[in-house]
Amino acid sequence: MTPARRRVVLLGATGSIGRQACDIVARYPEHFELVGAVVGSDVRGLTEVVERFRVPRSAVVAPRDASIPLPPGARAGLDAACDVAALDADVVCVGIAGAAALRPTLAALDHGTDVAIATKEVLVMAGELVTARARATGARLIPVDSEHSALWQCLRGEDPRSVSRLLLTASGGPFRERPLESLARVTVDEALHHPNWSMGPKITVDSATMMNKGLEIIEAHFLFDIAYARIEVVIHPPSIVHSAVEFVDGATIAQVGMPDMRVPIALALADGVRLPGVCAPADLTQASPLVFEPVDPRRFPAPALARQAGEMGGGAPAVLNAANEAAVAAFLAGRCGFTDIVPLVAETLEAAPLPDSPSLDDLVELDTWARRSVEQGVVAVAAGGGA
Repeated sequence: MTPARRRVVLLGATGSIGRQACDIVARYPEHFELVGAVVGSDVRGLTEVVERFRVPRSAVVAPRDASIPLPPGARAGLDAACDVAALDADVVCVGIAGAAALRPTLAALDHGTDVAIATKEVLVMAGELVTARARATGARLIPVDSEHSALWQCLRGEDPRSVSRLLLTASGGPFRERPLESLARVTVDEALHHPNWSMGPKITVDSATMMNKGLEIIEAHFLFDIAYARIEVVIHPPSIVHSAVEFVDGATIAQVGMPDMRVPIALALADGVRLPGVCAPADLTQASPLVFEPVDPRRFPAPALARQAGEMGGGAPAVLNAANEAAVAAFLAGRCGFTDIVPLVAETLEAAPLPDSPSLDDLVELDTWARRSVEQGVVAVAAGGGA
C-alpha cells in the first residue's frame, strides 16, 4: 500500500530555504503535497508558488507593493499567516527570516502540527515558550539547520544519558585567516562572500561574525535538552562534517555530506525518511583534509556572548537576537562597520531590562526595545562615539 503524501506548509516559501523546499516537493510529488504557503512581502513570488503547486491557502505578511493583486485564496497580514500555519498538515516548514517567524510557528505548534524549523531566531528568541507549547500539544520540533539536522541524525536511536557533548562545526566564514587589524575595514560585499554556502544576506553576515554559531548553541540547547556547558563549537573549514556527537564511552559519531541544504530539508519534511538521490554523496577520497580548529575568541567573540545570553535565560536570548538583527541590518545598509556588530549587541544585552519569566508580549517588547537601543548605538558610532 502506497503511503499517503505528507501535507506540507511552507513559511517563507520564496526565501532560500523555501525555494529549496519547493524543489524537494516538486522532485518527489509521490511523497509531498504543498497545502499552504506564506511569504513576507514577495507577492509575485508567492503567486508563482501558488500557480506551480496549486496551493489552496496562502498569505503575505506585509505586501511590498499593494498594487500587485494577491493570488487566488491568499490573504494579507500576520493573522492570515498564522491561519495558514495552523492548517491541517503533517509538517510546517519554518523558513521565514528572523523574529517574524515566531507567531506563525506558535500557531502551528498550538494546532499540534510538527514544525521543521530552519529559522534559528524562533528558538533563540523564545525557546522556553516554544518548547512548552510543543510539549502541551505533542507537536515535535524537527531541525532543518544543517548542523542541528546532523546532530539529530547522530542522536537517532541513542540513549540521551550516553551523550557527553554536542559538537557544532563552523566553516569560519570568509575572515578566518584575515589579519585581525584589518577586520574593521571589511566591506559588505566581502562579508557576503561565503566560501561554502549560498545563503541570504543576514545569515551570511552572521556566519562571518560567527554569531550564527552562538545562535545555534542556544537552538541546540532547546532542541536536544542539553546543558550549555556540553555544547561546543569547532571550526571545520571544508564544511564536510556538519556536526558530531561525543559519547561517554569516548566514541564520536559525525554526519558527513556535501554542503547542500536540500538533504536536511528533505529529511525533515519526510520525518526522517531518506529519499533517494537528494544530493550527490561526499567523495571522501577527494574531500579536503578534515581539519578542525578551536574558536579564537578575539576574532570571534560572538559565540561566547550568545552562550552568556543563553545561560542568563529569560528574555536575554531575545535581546541578543533582536540586537543582532538590527546591528546586521545597519551594517548591510552601510551605517556601521563590521567590527561594530558584536559590540553593539553586547552593549544592548548589558543594558537590557530583563523580566524573570517573560511572556510572549514581554518578548515582543524586549525585541522592540533592543532594536531601538541598537539604533541609538548606531547613531553614536556614526557620530564617532564608538560601539
